[in-house]
Amino acid sequence: MDARYPHAVRGIGLMVLATCAFGCLDTLSKILVAHYPAPALVWQRFVLQTVVMAVIFLPRMGLRLVLTTSPLLQILRGAALIAASVAFVVSLGHLQIAEVASITFLAPIIVALAGGPLLGERVPARTWVALAGGFAGVLLIIRPGGAAFSWWHLLPLVSAVGVASYQVLTRKLAGRDDPITTLFYPGLVACIAVPPIFPSEAFTLPATPLHAAILFATGILGAVGHFLLIRAHGHAPATLLAPFGYTQLVVVLILGLLFFGQFPDALGLAGIALIAGSGLSLILFSRR
Repeated sequence: MDARYPHAVRGIGLMVLATCAFGCLDTLSKILVAHYPAPALVWQRFVLQTVVMAVIFLPRMGLRLVLTTSPLLQILRGAALIAASVAFVVSLGHLQIAEVASITFLAPIIVALAGGPLLGERVPARTWVALAGGFAGVLLIIRPGGAAFSWWHLLPLVSAVGVASYQVLTRKLAGRDDPITTLFYPGLVACIAVPPIFPSEAFTLPATPLHAAILFATGILGAVGHFLLIRAHGHAPATLLAPFGYTQLVVVLILGLLFFGQFPDALGLAGIALIAGSGLSLILFSRR
């Protein structure tokens, strides 16, 4: 264990808890999207998440919470996250949660590939191998031309590209702004931008107390998940924590079976394993 991180095990534990929070958030979003438009769920979740984060961090940071040296990059990050979130939630209404989550996990591989032209990094051959493995996994899940294929399967790919864009812009902001400010801004941008983009859908309110409680829980889970991520990275380096992010796939597999009676078939499971294996191998090689 790295001597610079004496509490790395605690960081790993917090990372796993964060992935559990995000897996639960995805499950609750799938329940709600059967009744409400995705933009409304995304907007209201980000409003709740932003309020919770403001309550936690504003008393300690004051106006430093919103001070940024790169407002354009922060706005672009927010826009990328909005696109990824809406595409993700819409796809939850039509596909199994495990399929959607696993395809979205292509994002780290896309980031590694985009690091060449966008960040001036060298793209080794193993990145292309991982990308090929990841897309082979996607093909096993969506099976173009097969009876189970639908155009909804393309939305998780849109979400993966949006998440990758968000992560690339986050890396470009590294060292410029406070990490908590960088974490706070996407939700703030979503709060402001979603209503003008989806004026007829954003303000659709929950129709029952149960749905309102579930929606409130998604906002809490989003804020808690991001707070746990912050704490985890304070105890351990990102290279150590990254593999444990794939715990989320296990969480959504279990919750998908428990709540929706959905479980991928053998080819789907093979595709999920191939995507996770490609991402994990890339992370482990990068650590070396």
